[in-house]
Amino acid sequence: MASRRGSGIPGLSFSWRRALGISQAQARLSRQLGVPLSRSGRQRKAGRSLGCCLPLVLAAGLVRVLWG
Repeated sequence: MASRRGSGIPGLSFSWRRALGISQAQARLSRQLGVPLSRSGRQRKAGRSLGCCLPLVLAAGLVRVLWG
């Protein structure tokens, strides 16, 4: 069994980013901009907006094929 690195007190962890307030500043900026700063957040936002527009794009293409 592999040993855990830095195994101290179970359930107790320390984040220097949270201690310095970097995480809070990043979250606040992200909310003000309306754009997630993390890569996965940006991908989720793009996927939601494309998923919403996809039926409209398909319908427009179908109309163009039938009557174009």
